Amino acid sequence: MSGDRLLVPVANPETSDRLLDTAIDLATDRDLEILVLSVVTVPMQVPLGDARHQFDVDDQEALVADAVERATGYGVAAVGRVRFGRSVADGIRGVATDESVDAILLGWRGRPRRRDVVLGSYIDDVLADAPCDVLVKRIDRDRRAVSSVLVPVAGGPNTEFAAETAGALARAHDARIELVTVVPDREEETVAEARDLLNRTAPALGAVESVEQTVLEGSVVETIVERSSEHDVTVVGAAEGAFLRRALVGDVPEAIGREAESAVIMAKRKQDVPEALWRRLRDRFR
Repeated sequence: MSGDRLLVPVANPETSDRLLDTAIDLATDRDLEILVLSVVTVPMQVPLGDARHQFDVDDQEALVADAVERATGYGVAAVGRVRFGRSVADGIRGVATDESVDAILLGWRGRPRRRDVVLGSYIDDVLADAPCDVLVKRIDRDRRAVSSVLVPVAGGPNTEFAAETAGALARAHDARIELVTVVPDREEETVAEARDLLNRTAPALGAVESVEQTVLEGSVVETIVERSSEHDVTVVGAAEGAFLRRALVGDVPEAIGREAESAVIMAKRKQDVPEALWRRLRDRFR
């Protein structure tokens, strides 16, 4: 993650604190300003210019103000916005574009998947059309201390982004990191290629005191999910080339996101695919 601003949309006081925990860790490590956002959806019959006069936004403003105060209490620069939009996704994308943010951190409840929805209606739309990098954190019921971070390694920009994010979390908590890749067999050439992949990914972590590299054999999802029980957070990159609506993060990262026993963060780099193409492909596979 580069640049100086992290966008954090919030909607629920019960989950915003846990999302902000991660935002503060990343902002502290990367010297980022946090932009806290609450989106108020406005029906089509109401002009957006009139929305502020027709909608009571006291609760949204209080939620944003509390998050900003909490972040600044940790010495992190933070500002807040309440945005009116036709949808939550439109509001998030609009602020991300207008404010030139470098990454968006979204909260996800990890509910069982519906056939027509990948992670969630507005999350899917943000992932498909975001003008910047996106992180999606599964919001669990309980906060947990972070002493170890698991990073499944598959190669590519999304894996590197996941490693960068994991490195920031590790430095914030003085945690150890395990880079792990899964192979179908223990043939010498297969294992050698896997170890080379781990070696090429490790520099993306940055300066981390304790890093372990592991090659495991088995089914990718089952093996990673089982390994996640030994860690507090799993940071997984979206599948490379997963740009259709039905595979916004990819089947393997999504399954890990739903089933891992640790907290989970999914990482997706901005892909330079024209928005019109994104929309055509997304709509085709609805």
